[in-house]
Amino acid sequence: MPAFICTTCGTQYSPSEIPPSACPICEDPRQYVNPAGQGWTTPQALVRGHTNVFRLLAPGLFSIAVTPTFAIGERALLVCHPGGNILWDCVSLLDPATEALIRALGGLAGIAISHPHYYTAMVDWAIAFQCPIHLHANDRQWVMRPDPAIRFWDAESLSLAPGLTLICCGGHFAGGTVLHWADGAEGKGALLSGDILQVLPDRQHVSFMRSYPNYWPLSAPAVRRIVAALTNVTFDAIYGAFADREIGSGGRQALEASVVRYLAAIEGDGSAELQ
Repeated sequence: MPAFICTTCGTQYSPSEIPPSACPICEDPRQYVNPAGQGWTTPQALVRGHTNVFRLLAPGLFSIAVTPTFAIGERALLVCHPGGNILWDCVSLLDPATEALIRALGGLAGIAISHPHYYTAMVDWAIAFQCPIHLHANDRQWVMRPDPAIRFWDAESLSLAPGLTLICCGGHFAGGTVLHWADGAEGKGALLSGDILQVLPDRQHVSFMRSYPNYWPLSAPAVRRIVAALTNVTFDAIYGAFADREIGSGGRQALEASVVRYLAAIEGDGSAELQ
């Protein structure tokens, strides 16, 4: 039986004879149901019209993105690490070329995902590479394809390997997580931020949203909790969820300036110009 994939958000469901009646991920106010109606595809159909593109972002860091763009259009990030490679976030497509390339790079020791919009075909990936999936327990309800490979963690942080640490920040989702790569950015540290810190097109700021497609801003207390979770974390680079959304250096300063600007915008009266 096929494991159907929602064409709007990219989430994969447990194998079934017919598609699910609805996609709870899209019906949640943070996402949306396509006005043309709920659509479904299968892994077999997806591989016929799409492929994955690899890009080297920095030593030991690759992006993996589906082309033509599918569903939300995020990228996964592959961290090549001496303690075992980690796939950060996920995409709906796992084609033979992708599997061969990742095996040539050493396979996967684990998968970690920032929030439910990027769970996508995580189980297909975990089965292919015989590795665990690390998800924060606060987002357990959003798993649409349960599998023994999924390992829920319930803490402020989780070490995946020396220098690779998951940090729960909340925000976009209750279990919203970033990955701290201590050796990234030439040893200065890097954050792989998903949508928890959304890198903006100017590559000098980040922003925060409860819902990106629906322009629903995140509350001030939630933003402050994100900042608090990252207070003692050293990083210079930030790698966001989409192509070309990275801050190569000065990431800590960019975060601090962005928080000041964001809080002034949502807590002020709108009379002052914001820089």
